[in-house]
Amino acid sequence: MKIPKHPTLIRRFLQARQKQLQAKSPVLAASLVTIRRACGNPNCRCARGKKHLGHYLTWKVKAKTHTAYVPVDLIPQAKQWTQEHRRLKQLVRELTQLSLALIQTHVTAQRHKRGRS
Repeated sequence: MKIPKHPTLIRRFLQARQKQLQAKSPVLAASLVTIRRACGNPNCRCARGKKHLGHYLTWKVKAKTHTAYVPVDLIPQAKQWTQEHRRLKQLVRELTQLSLALIQTHVTAQRHKRGRS
């Protein structure tokens, strides 16, 4: 994202991003992963190399990774919820950058108002 130099433009960008901050669906701070696993049955096809496909959510709590199985019928919802988390996370990063830029340009803008360069 390119950050404008003028405080008024920065404020406009901030306001536009703030309007987008509302979640459009549930938010899930996790990653959806697909894993191929063997079930352990010696007579199953997975024992000969054709492993079972499974979908899981992974997330961290106090630096420890946790995993939960996602049933096939919930995969589209889980995918949407994790994407919504990524969208909001990116939006917060942009809001932070714009807020910092506004603070950094404040002194320069005040000098220009007083007629000093």
